[in-house]
Amino acid sequence: MKRKKIVVALGHKALGTTLPEQKAAVKRSAKVIADLVAAGADVVITHSNAPQVGMIHMAMNEFGKMHTDYSAAPMSVCSAMSEGYIGYDLQNAIRAELLRRGIFKTTSTILTQVEVDPYDDAFNNPVKLIGRTLTKEEADAEEEKGNYVTKTEDGYRRIVAAPKPQDIVEIDSIRLLLDAGQVVIAAGGGGIPVLPQNEELKGASAVIEKDLTSGLMAEMLKADMLMILTSVENVSINYGTPDEKPLEHITVADAKKYIAEGQFGENSMLPKMEAAVSFLEKGIGRTAVITSIDSALAGFQGKTGTIIE
Repeated sequence: MKRKKIVVALGHKALGTTLPEQKAAVKRSAKVIADLVAAGADVVITHSNAPQVGMIHMAMNEFGKMHTDYSAAPMSVCSAMSEGYIGYDLQNAIRAELLRRGIFKTTSTILTQVEVDPYDDAFNNPVKLIGRTLTKEEADAEEEKGNYVTKTEDGYRRIVAAPKPQDIVEIDSIRLLLDAGQVVIAAGGGGIPVLPQNEELKGASAVIEKDLTSGLMAEMLKADMLMILTSVENVSINYGTPDEKPLEHITVADAKKYIAEGQFGENSMLPKMEAAVSFLEKGIGRTAVITSIDSALAGFQGKTGTIIE
C-alpha cells in the first residue's frame, strides 16, 4: 500500500494550556499520530500555541520589569520558545507511543521561520490578543513603546498583527526529514514570523494563523492530505441556529460559496476553510479533512469529518 503524505494541524485541545495539562494532552495526541502512522501516513505535524506563547510573553515581560538588566522578549522570540518546548513534549510522547507499538521512526522538531509581507494590511489592523490583562497605566506604557492595546471587558490587552504566511524558510529540511521517513513537527503556532532584509531575517511583532501556515506547508510539500483537527467532528453551516447543518463531503466550489456567504467565524472556522481551499486549488488528487482529534483516524479513512475534495 502506498503511504500517504499528510500535514496534521493540532488545535488547542491537543495541547492543553498549563504545563501539566500539556504533558497529559500530548500523550493523547501521540496516540492519534501513531494511529495515522500505523494506517499508512507519513506525517508532518503543526500545532497551535496561543496559550503557551501568551504565557511566555507575560513571563518574560514581568521578569524584565523586575530585573532592569534584562529586556522584554519580542514576539518572534516568544514564538520560538513556544515551538521549542511544545515540540519537546510532543516529540517525546510520539516517540514513546510509536516504540510501544514496535514502530521505529525518529521524531524531530524543527524551529520554523515563516516569511510575512511587511506591507500586509494586517500590520495596520492588529487583532490577536496576547499576554495578561493590563491596567490603564500599563496599557498607556505599552502604547508609549509603540505597541497596540485594546479595551476588553476586564481591562486592557496587548494586540498584535496576524499577517498571512508567504514562505516557509526551513521547508527543504522539513521535506528531507519527511522523505527519510521521520515524523516531523514544524511551524508550531504558525511559525516564527520573520521579514527578509537582504541576507538577514528579522523577527516581526506578529503571530501567524497556524491553519494558514499548515495549508501552505501542505502545498509546498505536495502532500496528499491536509488534516485540521479541532474540537468538533464536522464543520457546520448556519451554526447556532435551528437550521444548523453539519457538512460531510463537499467540493471546493461548495466551500468557496459558504465562505462568500460568511458562514464561518473569522477566528474559528474561516481560516481552516481558507487553508483547505488554497491547498486543494493548487494540486490535483488532494483531500482536506476538518474533524475532531478523536475522529482523526476515521477522517483519514474517509469515514467522518468534513471532507473537501
